[in-house]
Amino acid sequence: MIILASQSAARRAMLTAAGVAHQALPAHVDEEGVTAALQAEAASPERIADALAELKAVKISRAHPGVLVLGADSVVATADGQLLAKPETRPRAEAQLRQLAGTTHRLISAAVIVENGQPVWRSGGAARLTMRPLSDAFITDYLDREGDAVLGCVGCYRIEGLGAQLFTRVDGDQFTIRGLPLFAVLDYLRVREVLAR
Repeated sequence: MIILASQSAARRAMLTAAGVAHQALPAHVDEEGVTAALQAEAASPERIADALAELKAVKISRAHPGVLVLGADSVVATADGQLLAKPETRPRAEAQLRQLAGTTHRLISAAVIVENGQPVWRSGGAARLTMRPLSDAFITDYLDREGDAVLGCVGCYRIEGLGAQLFTRVDGDQFTIRGLPLFAVLDYLRVREVLAR
């Protein structure tokens, strides 16, 4: 069994579907503060996602010695290089969807596994997503139907559900888009004999 340093429903569902026994614990870290500090240092989106994933895993690992703790995070980078956070409110979700509509953005997901407070493995993945133009009526209906579920999703979509209607093209694997470079995680868990080879 591993610990997932996240309460993300999508990440929990991916691990469960892949047969990975895990316990999910929230890390409660200051994601906005860390992101702002790293942006001030001109850190890349990849570095920011990796740093947040590591921070979550390290925090949980310190309370659970001898257990592999998986931290993960995702970042959306717009065509002009702006990073988008989880919208968390309906007005911010509407604004993000209007900003992304008709453009191509990158979604970067990182995973870090920590043992005894120290990172022992890390990986990342990226996808390019082209969102179709969206009418205000569609945005309103989409958010009415998705409800609060997408307010905690970076980019304001769940591609495995109604979010699929937002896009005309996706280059990258669905697991990375859903928030976890799953194939790489599974490979490492086999190396560590958490999963059968």
